[in-house]
Amino acid sequence: MRRTNRRLAYAPGGRARLGLSALALLCSGLALAHAADVGLPPPSGPISPRVEPVLGDDGLYHQSWFLLSFLDLRQDFRDAKAAGKRFAVLFEQRGCPYCADLHTKVLARRYINDYVRRNFAILQLDLWGAREVTDFDGARMTEKALAERWGISFTPTIVFYKDEATGLDGKWGRELEAVERLALSFGHDTFYDLFVWVRQSIYERDRNFQRFHLARSAERAAMKTDAVTTGAN
Repeated sequence: MRRTNRRLAYAPGGRARLGLSALALLCSGLALAHAADVGLPPPSGPISPRVEPVLGDDGLYHQSWFLLSFLDLRQDFRDAKAAGKRFAVLFEQRGCPYCADLHTKVLARRYINDYVRRNFAILQLDLWGAREVTDFDGARMTEKALAERWGISFTPTIVFYKDEATGLDGKWGRELEAVERLALSFGHDTFYDLFVWVRQSIYERDRNFQRFHLARSAERAAMKTDAVTTGAN
């Protein structure tokens, strides 16, 4: 797949689905190991009032709290750190249906939008954009060239950075990234769990995101069961 073909540059796949083995794991309760983590936010929350994105002249949906910066990644990282947030870069492009879903279906949910806004500083870049960006090593290039340098092939793609960059001065790329990149073409639960997994640095002791996601899914299922039981009493 060539990234120069705009029609094929979207992230593949749809909502993440749990297989039979995963379902068995949920039912057995073995996935609950992470559920007891101290300080985790609730596995779900209020959906409304909805957060409506703004469609810009560039053809991208925007959140009002996305970073407005001079596009110097080093400075954006330092500012995020000073604000007690994690820094991330989000690549999108005009006409991308998964990008639209990210804003109009996932981030539109109040509890997800609130959590990401309060805990992350996100810089939105255009896969084909012409704005000049300064990479972590000081190299300057357009958004499009930066996407090529980083090997960004699909949209939307988010790049999460480490909480600390000590000893990484003058470097760029994978060494600075906290986790493997995941194309954000899945549903709201998986998206939310991913951001919690990164914000809480759970990946530092368990790199298997699916294990954490299963635990959170089990919590959500238990909450629904409790709600039905309570309502029937």
